[in-house]
Amino acid sequence: MKYFLFIFFILPIACFGQINITGKIVNTADKKPVPNASVFLSNATVGDKTNDDGAYVLRNVKQGQYELVVTVIGYETYRQTVMAGTDNISLPDILLTPKTTELKEVSIRPDPDWEWKYDTFKLEFLGSSALAKQCKILNPQMVDLDFDKATRKLTGSSFDFLEIENKALGYRIKYLLTRFVKDSKLNMLYYEGSTLFEEMKGSAKDKKRWLKNRKLAYEGSSMQFLRGLVGNDISSYGFKALRLIRKPNPAYNGLNEKYFQTLVNVPLTVEDFTTLTDKKGIYALKFTDCLYVMYTKKRDNDNGVYRSLTMPNYLTTILSFTEPYALFDTNGVILTPSAVNFEGNWGKNRVAEMLPVDYTPEEK
Repeated sequence: MKYFLFIFFILPIACFGQINITGKIVNTADKKPVPNASVFLSNATVGDKTNDDGAYVLRNVKQGQYELVVTVIGYETYRQTVMAGTDNISLPDILLTPKTTELKEVSIRPDPDWEWKYDTFKLEFLGSSALAKQCKILNPQMVDLDFDKATRKLTGSSFDFLEIENKALGYRIKYLLTRFVKDSKLNMLYYEGSTLFEEMKGSAKDKKRWLKNRKLAYEGSSMQFLRGLVGNDISSYGFKALRLIRKPNPAYNGLNEKYFQTLVNVPLTVEDFTTLTDKKGIYALKFTDCLYVMYTKKRDNDNGVYRSLTMPNYLTTILSFTEPYALFDTNGVILTPSAVNFEGNWGKNRVAEMLPVDYTPEEK
């Protein structure tokens, strides 16, 4: 991919208009319409069901890049990247492929390790924060888990959408989990899937609490930081980015320090680590060392991330890159999550802290 110099927008993100996306879902075999299919933008609050002629309308879509997902019983799940700009979008007909299922004889036996595997999955997937305590998976039977004792690796996916009730943020989440990996040897966690957020119904008191908790989850988050980069303004939100020089410790044995690290206490500018790509609305993080991002409006007593003795105990995240670029969009969403690792504050966030990509904090 070709990259150019970073260009900053004058208008804040909240000023971008909202559009509609329309289209039709048909069967690839006979080109007949597919009714009652779920069509939604992954990780957003926008979704619809197709009517009898296969038509759908996704309304009030904010500018940005999305993954459009179509799912219905009897067909393969369909995914397509859609870039929402300033004009309404009429997509070509989407062709769904019927599923071909090969029946095999299986032996169904109780899994004596199921409870342990599920508890481990739930803790890593939902998290252990105060918000996570108010999160519940309503249909745990949809989770398929496997544990390899030799590699100490827990892997999984879901047969269908996981129904998650987040009473802290006021969302009912449908999460189609395509991959989950908890590698205990490498101390690595990775999961991905398609998600639809729905507003929960509640009293005026509930809604007021949900708005407050959403704002708290947003403040200091990667979403707020990345949106600040788009507007060339991270300092007013309370962020400060520094260079962290990290070199592997050749004598590392699991008990001592894994890296030799030096924090350069000179604030970086946005241009030092952010560029604009040749695709409108898509940006790239690029940095040769680690990015050390502090959020100065909240304190943290967790010493699980590198902290200089001269630095206050602000919420801190270390970004280390596994690829030359990590792409993100105007909504503040990392589009290539495998290209960057989060350690510290952002690395601890799970589904319980997750906000839809079209979330906008209410102005006072």
